[in-house]
Amino acid sequence: MKRRNVYKVAIAYAVVAWLLMQIATQVFPFLEIPNWAIRLVIMLIVIGFPIALVIAWAFELTPEGLKRTESADELPKKSARSRAWIYVVVIAGAISASLFFLGRYTSSKQSGGAELPDKSIAVLPFENLSHDPDNAYFADGIQEEILARLAKIADLKVISRTSTQHYKSSPDNLPQIAKRLRVANILEGSVQKSADKVRVNVELIRAATDTHLWADTFDRKLTDVFAVESEVATKIAETLQAKLTGFEQHAIAVRPTENSEAYQLYLKGRYFRNKLTPEGFEKAIEYFQQAIEKDPAYALAYAGLSDIYGNLGFYGLLPPREMWPKAKAAALKALEVDDNLVEAHVALGWVSFTYDWDWTAAEKHFERALALNPASRATYYPWYSYYLGILGRSDEAVAEAKRALDRDPVSPVMNNNLAEQLLLARRFDEAIEQCRKALEMDPSFSLTHSELSRLYVAKGMYREALVESEKYLALTPRNPTALASRAYAHARLNERSQALQALDELTALSKQRYVSSYLFALVYAGLGEKDQTFTWLEKAYEERSGFLPYLKVNPTWDPLRSDPRFQALVAKVFSAQKSATQSP
Repeated sequence: MKRRNVYKVAIAYAVVAWLLMQIATQVFPFLEIPNWAIRLVIMLIVIGFPIALVIAWAFELTPEGLKRTESADELPKKSARSRAWIYVVVIAGAISASLFFLGRYTSSKQSGGAELPDKSIAVLPFENLSHDPDNAYFADGIQEEILARLAKIADLKVISRTSTQHYKSSPDNLPQIAKRLRVANILEGSVQKSADKVRVNVELIRAATDTHLWADTFDRKLTDVFAVESEVATKIAETLQAKLTGFEQHAIAVRPTENSEAYQLYLKGRYFRNKLTPEGFEKAIEYFQQAIEKDPAYALAYAGLSDIYGNLGFYGLLPPREMWPKAKAAALKALEVDDNLVEAHVALGWVSFTYDWDWTAAEKHFERALALNPASRATYYPWYSYYLGILGRSDEAVAEAKRALDRDPVSPVMNNNLAEQLLLARRFDEAIEQCRKALEMDPSFSLTHSELSRLYVAKGMYREALVESEKYLALTPRNPTALASRAYAHARLNERSQALQALDELTALSKQRYVSSYLFALVYAGLGEKDQTFTWLEKAYEERSGFLPYLKVNPTWDPLRSDPRFQALVAKVFSAQKSATQSP
């Protein structure tokens, strides 16, 4: 009888325990109950099992109540024993199975039918534990450097910094963050810098279960910080069982400079560059130049300079003919030091198609960058999708933009980049939907409002285009592109007086700072003044405006596409397989 009771209780306990675990694992996350509660339920179930068996051995449930087994044996035997425990087991088993399959079904629906890859990781911002808040640049820099080394491993999916920077160092909701970033693992860390010493704490966590896969603390001299970054990247690769090629092993072990002062100046340059403001760019140039003074062979510092000059020229903050030659010279110097530097090849690809209009050279540099490091396309390659889109290779451009977005899923820039490629591919409704997704993530990202304005123009929805251009201008006051966008929308709505007023504002602004001639051409095109339009387009050609390569595919210019002057200008831009240092 003792064996029989223990046997029955063991079966019933196992079924009910499984039911409770299914409730905990399937229902608790839906109710946003913390992971520790799930672990507590499982721990109590495990502890309760031997206790239940002991009670089953010593006691028996009878019609007269709970009796010791010896006393229960003396009671009269019933001819028909109760089978209630069987019904309990069957019902609990059915509920458990239902919860299990419901959980599997709902989780597959939520994940879109795709599980998170095991070899995927996001590196969250490192906490600055230094007493000096000015050392925040150093904590940011260590995080970015570890991320950059991980991104060199093709067998790992590594989320770009622009997607992870929105989160704090040690958040409480790791499963939700991992799901949003589409990764299985999270790296958290902290940095403490004091004089010439540095302490780096890192912890690798499996986000779904909050399991700590690996953790370590590194106490080193500042001169050994590159070794710490390499060790962390290597250990993560080993823990996640990512395969490393010989080239990748070398790449993550590289010391970009032997000068610790130059390295700190470089990190400061990256810190201010990532602010993406004119003031930030200005300070970044200063720090990169100081880093080069400390170490004239610091290739990454030259690549950093090239990136800044390119941004200043591309976004029209300074004249293209001043900025792009500097960007090109800095990138060439970087390659002179290190011909395998991905950042420098990407920079030259960008210069080649935006300023030199040398499509062959652009293709060569982008292909070289992709061959050297296909894993980090989200960090460096939005420009490659732009290049493909400009040439009319729209399917490739959209595919490349989607690959980049997969590595940087919550980046406003990458979401906007995909919308841009869909626009150039004339998939307007998809592009609008992509813009809406981007605005859900960051309603204040001005370039998405600019993108929406252009999309509504392409669909002939000029009132909606005006609304978006107004939002763009409100977020970036006195922005020449926003002013021109608003003026164009007014013009297409036959609101001539408002369009001319905006044109006057643009003219006044051009006396205070650089304003691309292309923007004046755009406004005159909206007003229907063709002669003025082509006069300003020719001036834009002389300026080497980065807008001109887009004429071939930009739907905004469709009304002029049949004009021989427009066709001649496009042909001139796309036949220019020459250096921009020559006369246009």
